[in-house]
Parts: sequence; C-alpha cells; structure tokens
Amino acid sequence: MRRTVAQLLEAKDPAVWSVRSDVTVYAALESMADKNVGALLVIDDGVLVGILSERDYARKVILMDRGSRETAVSEIMSRDPVTVAPSATTGECMQLMTDNRFRHLPVVDGQVVGIISIGDVVRAVIDEQQFMIDQLEGYITG
Repeated sequence: MRRTVAQLLEAKDPAVWSVRSDVTVYAALESMADKNVGALLVIDDGVLVGILSERDYARKVILMDRGSRETAVSEIMSRDPVTVAPSATTGECMQLMTDNRFRHLPVVDGQVVGIISIGDVVRAVIDEQQFMIDQLEGYITG
C-alpha cells in the first residue's frame, strides 16, 4: 500500500499559501506566521518561481545582517524548486527531500495544486507501516 501525493493532499487543507517575489520578506513572514506554515510558494503571474522557507530567512537575512523590511522575497527565495506530480509516492518524496535536504515540496500538475511537508510524508509512512504491522499480526494470529 504505497500512498500517492494526491492521497496526501486529499487529507490536507486545500489552500496553497503563496506570495509574489516582489513583496518584502517581512510581509512574507507575517503571512507565514498568520497561516502557521514554515514555507510559502513564490508565484508570479501563475508561475511557480521559487519557495521561501524559514531556513531561507535565517540564513540569508538574519545571518547576513539584512533587513526583512527592505529585502524582497526574490532576493532570498530558493529558485526553481524541485516539484512532484500528484502521482508520486510517499517513498519517492521522502527520497527527494532527504537527498536534497529540504522540508517542503510543491505539487504540480500543469499548475501548482498543493504543497507537502516532510511531516506529511513521515505521517503517511508511519500510517503505512502501522497498516502493514496490523495486517501481519492479523495473519499470524489467524
């Protein structure tokens, strides 16, 4: 039983939070805090151009002594993010996230349809493993 990204998205809030690349980092951080998320997609004119994460902020603003009110999202976002299709499996997503050391993965099917986090993937893998354990226990005990 391998879950797909489409199945993960069905269980999540369908909202996709994003900002434009020309907004300030401060405005983006306000949005992240308001939505209680750790990353925002950066979408300009319907096109995914990047992703802004708390890590981007910490490493490219705070540690470089820049001001979040004066810095545009385009200056610190991670450009050309890796994406997956809704048909990708949780295993494929976990491998991508582990190999590339990121925690958020946009889902694209012609256009952005969602975003999943490493937390979403880990929960799905745990659920899959628990299902398998339950099936094996049922088989063993008859």
